[in-house]
Amino acid sequence: MRGVEVALARWRPGRGRHTIWELALHIAYWNYAVRRRLLGTPIPRFARSPANWPATPRPADQAAWDADRALLASEHRLLIETVRNFSPTRLNRRAGTGKRWTYGDLILGIAVHDAYHAGQIQLLKRLASST
Repeated sequence: MRGVEVALARWRPGRGRHTIWELALHIAYWNYAVRRRLLGTPIPRFARSPANWPATPRPADQAAWDADRALLASEHRLLIETVRNFSPTRLNRRAGTGKRWTYGDLILGIAVHDAYHAGQIQLLKRLASST
């Protein structure tokens, strides 16, 4: 999220719409969740809550934004490392008992999820600059 200042990260385009900050935390959480599923072993709880759409911290200042950008970068780096080390022989296996999707589906899904929300963030940046 380089180049996104704290004021832009907090900017809400309308009632009931997400901010860039909220989207960044959401992306970080799902990077964490998929990594946890791929590892199949307990890892520490996600650093923020509630999990899926973590609340923007109070105060929502530069230090908090810097910390949450670092959290996003860390979760992304850890997910990439996990995928890099994931055995290709497991890609077509079900990602848990009773699950319909495979580990390969999870990896593809998180890539699409991140790309979707990255697109939203780019749109928010453009929208904010036009108001």
